[in-house]
Amino acid sequence: NVVSVLQEFWESKQQQRTTFSSEGLVVYESMPSSGPPFVSYVTLPGGSCFGNFQCCLSRAEARRDAAKVALINSLFNELPSRRITKEFIMESVQEAVASTSGTLDDADDPSTSVGAYHYMLESNMGKTMLEFQELMTIFQLLHWNGSLKALRETKCSRQEVISYYSQYSLDEKMRSHMALDWIMKERESPGILSEELRAALGQLEEARKSGQELRFYKEKKEILSLALIQIYSDPDPSSPSDDQLSLTALCGYH
Repeated sequence: NVVSVLQEFWESKQQQRTTFSSEGLVVYESMPSSGPPFVSYVTLPGGSCFGNFQCCLSRAEARRDAAKVALINSLFNELPSRRITKEFIMESVQEAVASTSGTLDDADDPSTSVGAYHYMLESNMGKTMLEFQELMTIFQLLHWNGSLKALRETKCSRQEVISYYSQYSLDEKMRSHMALDWIMKERESPGILSEELRAALGQLEEARKSGQELRFYKEKKEILSLALIQIYSDPDPSSPSDDQLSLTALCGYH
């Protein structure tokens, strides 16, 4: 019973106090459907998300298939090669340099993309790749959302941005803040929300069928859906309130 095995695996990690800082255990989510094929997602402690990649004729089958993908990745994550070490950082930085046509000197300069990546890896020494992925997902979303570009324009250093957001996890408040940004973009370019949501759904589907980790794609879908719900529930939303994140609030810590 792969569902039970996955649950026992993460319960054991919690008892050993080696699990993620985020609380909670394995959470399943079935997508609404009147008939097959059915889709199920499973979210692990820390936020990593996986889905069934096979065509499943029942919700139970989809849940088992999603659990199987998550279990394989959970076990693979325990291998020494999946832990961030000095050797791992060196290899990763060299790969990053090769993919960006930069130089190894960039790794010591936090103002460069390679240097920022190097700094993030160094700051997470000893963690596993699934643990590191939670932080990376936040920065992927900030880049997609346009927030990182806005922060650079305010002269915030990459190190300051990384240090600031490393203290936070993806929660309802952060999603609401990002949804507000997309509402503002919709005001400027009507139709962009629906277009972006269609693209996000396509990316999520493609990633699920290939067995990839899905957190980034699924969070995009959730944020855009939240923005659309807010627009339709209040076609003319008022100015952002104090508990909503505007660009000024995003940069305010600097």
